[in-house]
Amino acid sequence: MERKERPFDVIGQLAALRRYARALVRNSDDAEDLVHDALVRAFEKRQSFRRAGNLRTWLLSILHNAHIDRVRQNRSVARRHDEAALETDSSLPAGQEHAVRLQQVRDAFFDLPEEQREALHLVAIEDLSYQEAAASLGIPVGTLMSRVSRARAQLREFEAATPRASHLRLIGRNGNESS
Repeated sequence: MERKERPFDVIGQLAALRRYARALVRNSDDAEDLVHDALVRAFEKRQSFRRAGNLRTWLLSILHNAHIDRVRQNRSVARRHDEAALETDSSLPAGQEHAVRLQQVRDAFFDLPEEQREALHLVAIEDLSYQEAAASLGIPVGTLMSRVSRARAQLREFEAATPRASHLRLIGRNGNESS
């Protein structure tokens, strides 16, 4: 008895897509995201699928192209971050304590995890509302608020742990500084 297959039955191809995605990204969570992205692309482009074509090959090709796009995007982001770091590192540190302190705060900001840094930047620096920032990042508002909260908590911990230079000096009775 021959089984009649539907021409666009992606459910039957999920196992193969997941295996290939895991082989490409070596992480099951990232693989699931990649499969999801590929299936969304396939659904959006389903009109371009030739009915006589091989659905598995077509889907694997879409998955591969989605992976290549992600790799390129990650490289582009890394390159922009590296260029930004070079720009900021090329400035000469000032002799004032204030400039040193600003550098420390900047470094603490850049040490935040990327997702927290993005969220905090949009809300605190770009002055977007939580709704606008969440829409910009494509995440729920609650997730954005959580990321901003964790980023601020980490910066507060940094502030509490960083010793501050005192501007006060102890002056002796004769008007000279004490050591």
